[in-house]
Amino acid sequence: MTKKRRNNGRAKKGRGHVKRVRCEQSGVLVPKDKAIKRFIVRNIVDASAIRDIQEACVYTEYQLPKIYRKVYYCVSAAIHSKVVRVRSVRDRRVREPPKRMGGPRGP
Repeated sequence: MTKKRRNNGRAKKGRGHVKRVRCEQSGVLVPKDKAIKRFIVRNIVDASAIRDIQEACVYTEYQLPKIYRKVYYCVSAAIHSKVVRVRSVRDRRVREPPKRMGGPRGP
């Protein structure tokens, strides 16, 4: 029978069993190596309130803290919410990540 993917959709390679994680959107249990993972970094305060807080702050160089969160999606939820896209048979073989749209990152 033909194989759809070189790694069978997983990154297990030699491990017999992998712990499961909850999908962020659907709540289904997904093997951790199969889940689509995204690391989200957000400000604690939304953009509209940042200026008000900085004006009211006593410290001039105070950096607002951020929320760091690792999010897991099952394959169907990631495709449905457009986190990842379906690729053609030829493009599935491309293993390098797509180009980032943002500019160069500062220090």
